[in-house]
Amino acid sequence: MLKLKGRLCYLRALEPQDLDFLYEIENDAAVWEISGTTTPYSKHILRQYLDNAHKDIYEAKQLRLVISDNEDRPIGLVDMFDFDPKNHRAGLGVIILAEGDRNKGIGSEAISLMIDYAFSILDLRQVYANVMEENAASIHLFTKLGFSRVGTKKHWIFYNGEFKNEILFQKLKD
Repeated sequence: MLKLKGRLCYLRALEPQDLDFLYEIENDAAVWEISGTTTPYSKHILRQYLDNAHKDIYEAKQLRLVISDNEDRPIGLVDMFDFDPKNHRAGLGVIILAEGDRNKGIGSEAISLMIDYAFSILDLRQVYANVMEENAASIHLFTKLGFSRVGTKKHWIFYNGEFKNEILFQKLKD
């Protein structure tokens, strides 16, 4: 039986009480480079987003789950995006907000739980991740989880006045 719970964390749906947590993540300029964000989000807009977070992945083409630790504290987000049921694929991304919660295996476990969900429940054939070339921690994470580096998108992201390369990682269902 599939569970969205591991040893270090569990994944859950967004709740209205996640507004402040979501506000903190979405307005952290340090993650804008990977999220494509260019301006801050208001709590009003994020409240509207939370009001629509219940939409089915087949309708919204994306799924965002909160990563919570074993004390029920939200510590990050794991996203499935560009959900494409026709071609049995989707993209994956993860963010752990606090520096002190990183490099403890939580992100790895959250991605593993999401991969299990994607392959067993959604019947996807593949998942992929886009990683900035200089993001050594994410490159290590996705490589450790069995993703293959399948290409480099040259000058893909324009951020802070310069173009940066993005690596495409892919994991196929066994």
